[in-house]
Amino acid sequence: MDLQTVWFAAVAVLWTGFLLLEGFDFGVAALLPVIGRKEADRHLMLRSIGPLWDGNEVWLITAAGAVFAAFPGWYATWLPALYLPFVLVLFGLIIRAVAFEWRHSHHTAAWDSTWTHVITAGSLIAALGIGAALGATTLGLPIDGDGNRVGGAFAGVGWPALLGAVAVLAYSMVHGAVFLALKTDGPVRVAARRFATRWAPVAALPLLLWAGLVHLRSGTVVTAGLWLVAALAVLVAWTFIRVDREGPAFTAWAVVMLGSAATIFGAAYPVVVPSTVDSAFDVTIADASVSDYTLTVMTWAAAVGLPIVLGYQAWTYWVFRKRLTAEPVEPAGETVSA
Repeated sequence: MDLQTVWFAAVAVLWTGFLLLEGFDFGVAALLPVIGRKEADRHLMLRSIGPLWDGNEVWLITAAGAVFAAFPGWYATWLPALYLPFVLVLFGLIIRAVAFEWRHSHHTAAWDSTWTHVITAGSLIAALGIGAALGATTLGLPIDGDGNRVGGAFAGVGWPALLGAVAVLAYSMVHGAVFLALKTDGPVRVAARRFATRWAPVAALPLLLWAGLVHLRSGTVVTAGLWLVAALAVLVAWTFIRVDREGPAFTAWAVVMLGSAATIFGAAYPVVVPSTVDSAFDVTIADASVSDYTLTVMTWAAAVGLPIVLGYQAWTYWVFRKRLTAEPVEPAGETVSA
């Protein structure tokens, strides 16, 4: 396997890891006004992701950095064509991070309510923006032979972007609900389980449609099998959550994303940015890649650094693995974020 393919697979893994890990804390934040009817419930929901959310964002930085370092032609085409969604993503992540920290600086009803709404808004904006960017990238962008966007600032924000945005947000909300059912106890657990049971089959449809469309365009027998695995995992997750088996349900729901992402990236390969203007203008890994020497150096660096990062994050999840229950709100000055 050549290094270009290895790094394409690495980029696919990084984006999938981001959608899986950041997906559940996007979902928890989006569910704050839905499940968190009481202040104690909202506080519990935020405690469940407090030690994890900022570490999960590292996957986004790493995924975007890997695209920039390994496939600068991909990055140079992708970012200008989707400038607006990426600006929205950055805005959402910034206000979300600020809100996490400021909400717990002290406690009044108005203060807590304001920053809780900002956390939810920032998470919704970021999830929709990421979904729009990835949906438009994998289903096609209006680019010419030089990789430049054809049309105005909104030319890349069509139905593929809308489908990707809905798919990521819908998946994340159920992902967050299953995570809450697994991580918490009491009324939040019951409400989260009820939400996941009601919405899981519906929430998976946009993601499966997105993966199916990419497969139909350029898929293989392998990607057809991966799509089928994702579809069956929806039924498995729904069955487990209905019988209060949160652990297996969370695993099965993760398989939905793993199978869908593998279908999308597997069917797209070796194209990294398909053109809706003319297929001759598609950007491939060969067009976008740096030299083999640079990829070799990057591979050795990743082989040393990646196990350390993964080990640290796995240790973090292990330390904070226990189920949480509602407690009185902490005195002012305490923080639940990592």
